[in-house]
Amino acid sequence: MKEISIERFEHKLNQRDSVEFLYVYTPLCGTCKLASKMIEIVEATNEQITINQLNINHAAHFAQKWKIESVPCLLVFQNGLGVERLYAFQSVAYLFDTLKPYFVKKQLELNLKER
Repeated sequence: MKEISIERFEHKLNQRDSVEFLYVYTPLCGTCKLASKMIEIVEATNEQITINQLNINHAAHFAQKWKIESVPCLLVFQNGLGVERLYAFQSVAYLFDTLKPYFVKKQLELNLKER
């Protein structure tokens, strides 16, 4: 996972035909630490996919804008719109199955950019 600023992430959201992932956490949250490990395992299944992370302590405005109710939270954006929001990280398999369709879309997006 890669730490990202709000400004940089919002810039990424403004790009058309883009799938973006954002993991929102706080450093002192024990559940967030466990969720981070699970996300890292899922992320390792595809080296070209990056899941961005944002410390919500430095992003109160972002939390209000996107109505983040609690942490940990994984947001999936497609074409600048929030299309998926996960608060319950049940297992690595569940997380992978939930994100797999978006990984496929992101992979296609990356392949098109390489051409």
